[in-house]
Amino acid sequence: MPLLTIHHKTEYRYTRPVAFGEHRIMLRPRDGHDLRVLDSRLEISPEPMSLHWIHDVFGNSVAIANFDERADTLVFDWHVTVEHNPVEEFALTPDDSAYFYPFAYDDEEFPDLVHYITPQYTDPDGEIAEWARGFLDEDAPTPTFKILSGMTHGIRERFKYRKRHELGTQHPLDTLQSGSGTCRDYALFMIEALRHLGIAARFVSGYIFLPEDIEQRHVGGGSTHAWVQVYLPSAGWIEFDPTNGIVGTRDLIRVAVARDPRQAIPLHGVYIGPAGAFDAMDVTIRVVSDEQRNGEELEAEVS
Repeated sequence: MPLLTIHHKTEYRYTRPVAFGEHRIMLRPRDGHDLRVLDSRLEISPEPMSLHWIHDVFGNSVAIANFDERADTLVFDWHVTVEHNPVEEFALTPDDSAYFYPFAYDDEEFPDLVHYITPQYTDPDGEIAEWARGFLDEDAPTPTFKILSGMTHGIRERFKYRKRHELGTQHPLDTLQSGSGTCRDYALFMIEALRHLGIAARFVSGYIFLPEDIEQRHVGGGSTHAWVQVYLPSAGWIEFDPTNGIVGTRDLIRVAVARDPRQAIPLHGVYIGPAGAFDAMDVTIRVVSDEQRNGEELEAEVS
């Protein structure tokens, strides 16, 4: 995988100058053995009175900005270059404890996973649980990968992807009953389905790189993306993207992990002014490889 450069710009516009409260910015990719941040730059206008970084309860990098002046626009302009080395798709062997479902988590790991195993949303009639059990073999233990892969591709093939302009993520039951949703809705629904099976799962927010040869087959580009991490004994946290049917980290740039989507909002804050002062918000996101960027620069020089 070549180096990837991400440009994420968010602009808020107001009908008159307003004051700004604290803003929390969660845009920095999570460094690891498969992803390394090489360069990053965050430009904010108007310039904040203070800007400092923290790690939240999940270890995500969060920038906190505070302001002392009024303005009719607020712009967050984020540039980052990462070295992305996606791991190959995982493969369990029959010797692995999680090869077949059901399996048990280690006694030492279970206390740290319990919140990722416990369903967080209501399912009064057991519809989500029933949907999840549909991926189990009736007469024999089911290979765990068959369940995870089946859910990932099943959501992609049976549900209809649609963009929503409403804030937040819809209830998993709404996703199931409507058979549609955004990438965040898909991720949350799959997480809850897995939790009903006792499998630890958490929410991932980040970006997706769409090479030209697969751009027409994948969705989620041009905005932040969301998918699922599943924890398996001996394999650790494994990524599954039900929106695009991706298993593993190929083309996925991880920014934040959380128990619930509400804990992984890329950018949020408040303004102080009349209720009707807010005018519009524009978000532009672009993820390009070094090869694409060099080609565009060459083309620009020629023209």
